[in-house]
Amino acid sequence: MSLNSNIVIIGGGTAGITIAARLLKANKSLKVKIIDPAQRHYYQPLWTLVGGGLAKFEETDRSMQEVMPAGVEWIQEKVSRIDPEAKAVHTEAGNEISYDALVVAPGIRLAFEEVEGLTEALDNDDRVWTNYSPKYVNKGTKAIQSFKGGAAFFTFPQSPVKCGGGPQKIMWITEQWLVKNKVRDASNVNFIAPGGAIFGVPKYRDALQVLVEERNIQTHFGQHVVAVDHENSEITVENVETKERTTQKYDLLHVTPPQRAFNFVKESGIANDAGFVDVNRETLQHIKYPEIFSAGDASSLPTAKTGAAVRKQAPILVENLIAHLKNQSVKPKYDGYTSCPLVVSHNQVILAEFGYDGAILETFPFNQAKPRKTMYFLKRTMLPKIYFSGMLKGRM
Repeated sequence: MSLNSNIVIIGGGTAGITIAARLLKANKSLKVKIIDPAQRHYYQPLWTLVGGGLAKFEETDRSMQEVMPAGVEWIQEKVSRIDPEAKAVHTEAGNEISYDALVVAPGIRLAFEEVEGLTEALDNDDRVWTNYSPKYVNKGTKAIQSFKGGAAFFTFPQSPVKCGGGPQKIMWITEQWLVKNKVRDASNVNFIAPGGAIFGVPKYRDALQVLVEERNIQTHFGQHVVAVDHENSEITVENVETKERTTQKYDLLHVTPPQRAFNFVKESGIANDAGFVDVNRETLQHIKYPEIFSAGDASSLPTAKTGAAVRKQAPILVENLIAHLKNQSVKPKYDGYTSCPLVVSHNQVILAEFGYDGAILETFPFNQAKPRKTMYFLKRTMLPKIYFSGMLKGRM
C-alpha cells in the first residue's frame, strides 16, 4: 500500500471529522472520503447545559459543510452495509465505495423504541424531555421552570450511552433550579440507574455520593425505565435482576434513551456481540481486518464514550492507520483516557479523568474530585472553543 491509498471514513461526527482533519494534516496527498448524510454537526457535550437552561442550542450547531476539512470528498449518503471481504461500503442510494483503509465512526443510535411510550411522551408531554436529541433538548428549560413541585425523575438506561455522566448532570442542574425557584422543599428528586452506584470510578463516586446525601437525592440502583405512560403520568421501572416491575408517578421527567450500535455495523461481520466495531483496545485496529480502524462511540473500546476520549483516540488511530498504509507495524497505544466534566451545580464541575480499569489520569495538580468553578469555566466556555477551533481542525 501507499499514501495514495483510498481512505474511507463512515461518519461525520466528532470522531470522523477529527480523524479526517488529522489525516490530511499528516499528508495532504491522502485521498479521504467521508460518508454521512447529515446536514448539521452538533457539539453534543453542551446539550446538558442547553436542556438545563444554562446555554443556547445555537452555540452547539454548525452546518456539516462548515466543519468538513478542506480536501475531503463528502459523500452525502446513508451507509447500508459494509463488505469487509470485498473492502467496500454500500450506500442506500445503491453506490459501492471501495477502500484501502476504512475508519468506522458513525457514532451510536438512540433506541427510543426500547422504552414503550417514550416517543409519545416526548412529543406530547411538556414535562418530559431528553438532552440526548436535538429534537427534544430545548424542551428542558420550560419543563424545569414550569415545575412547581412533586416527583422529578432522571433516568439512566440499561445500555451503553454517550457521556455516562449526562443522565446525572441534568439532575444536579435541575435540583439547583428547584432551590432557586423555591420549590425544592415541595420536590422529590429521583435518580434511576441499572448500576450499583452513582458513578463507576471510586474516587469520583465517593465525592458524588456526598452530594447525593447532602441534597437528599433518592437513588434507585439496579433498575431501569421500560415504559412511559404520559396520559397517566407514570413510568414503569424494572429491576434488572428480578425483572419485577413497578410504576411511579412523575411530575417532571428526563429520560436518557437506550443507545445501540447501528444495524449496518452490527450486521457487517466486523462487530462484537454487542454490535460495536471489534478493535484492539490499544491500537484501534480491527482484530481481524487490519485495514479497518474505529474510534468514538461505534468502537468496542472499553472506556466511556465521550468527545474527550476521541481527542486522545484520533491521533493514535491516524498514526497507526498511516503506518499500516506504509506496511509498517502499528505502535502508538491508547490507554483508555476519557473525561467527564460532571456538572454538579450552575457553576461547579467535578472533572473526572480516567482510563482503562478506572485508572486516574488527571490533568491538573489538584484534587479534581472537588467541585470547582474553574472547571465549570473550562466546561462551559473553553471546551466548545477547543472543539470547533482546535479538535475539528486536527490541532488539539
